[in-house]
Amino acid sequence: MFPFFDDYLVIVSNPNLMRVQKESTRVLDRIDLHILSILQEDARIVMKDLAERVGLSLTPCIERVKRMERDGVIAGYHARVNPQALGMQVLVFVEITLHQKSEKAFERFRRAILAIPEVMECHLVSGDFDYLIKARIAEMSEYRRLLGQILHVADAGQSKSYVVMEEVKETLALSIGG
Repeated sequence: MFPFFDDYLVIVSNPNLMRVQKESTRVLDRIDLHILSILQEDARIVMKDLAERVGLSLTPCIERVKRMERDGVIAGYHARVNPQALGMQVLVFVEITLHQKSEKAFERFRRAILAIPEVMECHLVSGDFDYLIKARIAEMSEYRRLLGQILHVADAGQSKSYVVMEEVKETLALSIGG
């Protein structure tokens, strides 16, 4: 069993929303973890089939899924779109170092980067640089424009880019028991 919540405030993060909510004490048991594992493989599974696979009747299975959705354990359901099907052939990672290390500079960068649609992920990290960005573009000729936009948004100082030559593994699934 894995404890998931204690009685404290949890900050729930969403690119468009930050909120603080009170969570109740909740423990994810073996069945919850199994449900999560199956849903990560196939979020479109019919609840009846999910219940059978985890060894529950339909109603308790639905109640567990709804509870995990309500508690924020299940954050959403998404369609995974093939980037090449939309002409987004180039995947690039960019390290960004800001000129200033103030709270205002970080907030300004955060707000600006949220407005760039090609940016798929942006993480404030520890180490030799401040941010790691993952972006997807149609072709290399677009990269110069994108990099200029990223560097301009918050007076970024330095950048280092990595163009992906081969995508070996990419998953959104977390390694969980169950």
